[in-house]
Amino acid sequence: MILKHLKHLTILLAASFFIFSCKKDDTRNQVDPVIPPKAADFAKIREGGLNRLVQKFTVDTENDIEIESEKGVSVRIVASSLKLNGEPVTGDIDLEFVEIFDPGDMLAANKRTMGRLPDGKLAMLITGGAFYINASQDGQPLDRDAQIRLLVPGELTGEADPDMILWDGELDDDGNLTWVPKKRDAGDGNDNLFIEGTQYYAVFSNFGWTNIDKFYNDPREKTQLWVKVPEGFDNKNSAVYLKYKGEPNALASMDVYDTEKKMFSEHYGQIPIGIECHLIFATESNENWRIAVKSVTIEEDGTYEFSGNETQVMTESAMIQLINDLP
Repeated sequence: MILKHLKHLTILLAASFFIFSCKKDDTRNQVDPVIPPKAADFAKIREGGLNRLVQKFTVDTENDIEIESEKGVSVRIVASSLKLNGEPVTGDIDLEFVEIFDPGDMLAANKRTMGRLPDGKLAMLITGGAFYINASQDGQPLDRDAQIRLLVPGELTGEADPDMILWDGELDDDGNLTWVPKKRDAGDGNDNLFIEGTQYYAVFSNFGWTNIDKFYNDPREKTQLWVKVPEGFDNKNSAVYLKYKGEPNALASMDVYDTEKKMFSEHYGQIPIGIECHLIFATESNENWRIAVKSVTIEEDGTYEFSGNETQVMTESAMIQLINDLP
């Protein structure tokens, strides 16, 4: 009788150990859930990505202003062109300067290279540098008009390209930047771009965003692209970018989110069929970046999908390095 009870007890213990072991293994194999951030948190990490790039200077307006950026860009502003509420400026002013050359910084700051075609559609640009210049005095922004000259080393983006032109940056309500060609002034030479030796020589007449760019040129047939992202993500708390292989100075974005399909799209149909590229899903996670990269060859009317377990959380510097290292 005792042996019978011991046999039953042994079976019960073995079964309990098996169940416990299975539960323990199940817990160990579970993947942490990918929790969508609030839109404000995603906006904040992008804002931080831009603020990190701001270079600040305090300068005197008695003579023309000349500064050199961290990457070797020479900036000259004609002091007599500076005004505040229509009146000439005297004394010290504060300058803010941003320079962006690499796709990692473009992503972190949400400053894509997308230009407006004559028919209103958007297409990817190849950049020779994007720049933001702003000036203020005692916290008051100076008038937008100003005579500005930039000398930009061509080696920062490979070499100076004679096909490049100047562009103005326009921000929409969601903070997305779109570039439109500057109108060249045939009279006094303002708003124009030249090449001097190995440098770009840019002259223009306003503060704000300015870019040295040209449209990406590919003769292949074009198509529309769709990208599905993990559940709970949309264009308020995440973004999808597109980087063509072999183009280190460009970053396009999937700038439309279809709420019915729950997918991002490049809705103008400007993606070359057969081109090799990297799709990049970007969002925020506990004040860090959550990133996934998918390398694809574009198919006609192709749809591509990101899952949560394809993403990884990383610091801003690690994310920028990852994007810049993409072939």
